[in-house]
Amino acid sequence: MAWDHPMEPNWLEWARKLNALAQTGLTFAENPYDIERYTTIRTIAAEMIAHGSGGDTSRVLDLFACDAGYATPKVDVRGVLFQDGKLLLVQERSDGMWTLPGGWADVGDSPADAVVREIREESGYESRATKLLALLDRNRHDHPPHVNHIYKVFIRCEIIGGSPTSHEIQGVSFFAEDQIPELSLTRNVPAQIARMFEHYRHPDLPADFD
Repeated sequence: MAWDHPMEPNWLEWARKLNALAQTGLTFAENPYDIERYTTIRTIAAEMIAHGSGGDTSRVLDLFACDAGYATPKVDVRGVLFQDGKLLLVQERSDGMWTLPGGWADVGDSPADAVVREIREESGYESRATKLLALLDRNRHDHPPHVNHIYKVFIRCEIIGGSPTSHEIQGVSFFAEDQIPELSLTRNVPAQIARMFEHYRHPDLPADFD
């Protein structure tokens, strides 16, 4: 499927690339002068993001410091579960909006393990991963800007047990395609939800990717 690619601010893309360069450089640099240069590059990247977003440079640097090693995109998994033609969504406590259950993949988890765990923690349902539906670059979709470069993995799952209950989430419910509530756009956008219904109607569709 061809996706529209909304334009992010140039300063955000440049700052991400500068920080990735700095993070990788700091991982391998031994010369103190190189370490100083890469530290300066990281600070410049933080200043760009702080200036463009109206935030604080020190807070951005703290976010950068959470990652170490060779810089790579982070991975966000999303579970896609249908029941009687309706899609499972969960209501986030942080913003009161709705999203496919999911979150960051943990080290040691396969994508399937990660999404099954997130579904259990956020909805109360036990599930089994059955098909990769989409692997998307978050930057190329209509999400609000984010300091990290993120890949989003959408995986079709089947419910095999459990019940709709969770301490992490404000609400758990299934929705028809014409009844989708207000979405948490940092996590899912309407075009992605619409595409999941297309995959439901046409289960032989290949996985989407950017």
